[in-house]
Amino acid sequence: MPLIVKDYTWTQTESMVYLRVPLKGATAEHVDILSTDEYLKVHFPPFLLEAFLFEAVDEAKSTAKIGNGVAVISLPKKIHRLWDHLVLSINDKQTKKEIRERALQAHMEKTADGRKEKAVKKQQEKKYALETMMKLEQEERDLIQKMKDEEREKATAELEGWKKRQIQTAVEKPPINLTNRDKVQTLHQASRGCSVNPGPTSSRAGSRKEQVDLPAPRSSGTIQIKFTPRVFPTALRESRVPEEEEWLRKQAEARRAGNTELAAELKDLSDEERNPDWLKDKGDKYFATGNYQGAVNAYNLAIRLNSKIPAFYSNRAACHLKLRNLHKALDDTSKALDLLTPPVADNALARARAHVRRGTAFCELELYTEGLQDYSAALKIDPQNKVLQADAHRIRQIIQGCITGPEN
Repeated sequence: MPLIVKDYTWTQTESMVYLRVPLKGATAEHVDILSTDEYLKVHFPPFLLEAFLFEAVDEAKSTAKIGNGVAVISLPKKIHRLWDHLVLSINDKQTKKEIRERALQAHMEKTADGRKEKAVKKQQEKKYALETMMKLEQEERDLIQKMKDEEREKATAELEGWKKRQIQTAVEKPPINLTNRDKVQTLHQASRGCSVNPGPTSSRAGSRKEQVDLPAPRSSGTIQIKFTPRVFPTALRESRVPEEEEWLRKQAEARRAGNTELAAELKDLSDEERNPDWLKDKGDKYFATGNYQGAVNAYNLAIRLNSKIPAFYSNRAACHLKLRNLHKALDDTSKALDLLTPPVADNALARARAHVRRGTAFCELELYTEGLQDYSAALKIDPQNKVLQADAHRIRQIIQGCITGPEN
């Protein structure tokens, strides 16, 4: 039941109403202000101020400032005249309920419109950024194409200049004086399509090339590879066989253990309903369908029947988180971690899950340092988990004061 705030003060002019509400030590992030044209609510747990305004105000121009332990709310009047009272004298609960529901509906519609407008604006900004990026990329491609064209024209001009110089050099070169015998021999070879006699050296080289005898390609085959089996896959100094054997022994003892006295009390139930494993499966199904209290009841009975199974406590902690029973979630996760010993590979996933749930409960209680310790322990077990890395990074930012606490 909230405590009604009565020590507020208000002043007015013909066009404005000013309301000062003492916050009694509450910080700005814990103050919730809802204002419409006929209704005003200021909520900072456990205190509540609810005002059914005397006349209509301009909701769009209303403002609220919080500082020095006081909330100052400015409400522009729609009709410029002095009010006799700040609030209406309404004793009918049904009328108050209708005004309150209209105010809440108007606030929800305004919030939805704001989200839609924000989404449209964000989409437009993305579209503008994309168009700008495409324009810049097109300009860069045009610039590269222009540079290529200039280089191509430059290379073509240089090639044409080189050709002209070669032609000019050939024209200026003096003619070669050949004897009549050389002219006749050259013309005769040109008419037969033969070149000048290469001499005896070239003939010997050609005969050697014809005499080379290359070997045939080798035939294909399959090579069999066998590895020597390793008798000891893990070094003895790194072996956790004793811990694993102890964990298996504890699990076997936990399965054999049972509350025989309670089983006698529950003799009216069937054998299936007195089976802790069946109760755990029932609780898991309740949790999956959103019936968190039903799941808690199933886990409670399973723990009464067998209090040595860590999964019962860990799963019940998840239900308490959903129901906002944060201290109960801390107790259950701590109990689960006590039972999940010694730490071995078989219970690594369960330990990581329990650390995350306890860290979540700490963060919901704004004990971020303790929550970060549990998230760090979970990351040591599963260091490649991207979600855990992101959550741990966010908690560090909250501790360092970079951002405020989580909304959810």
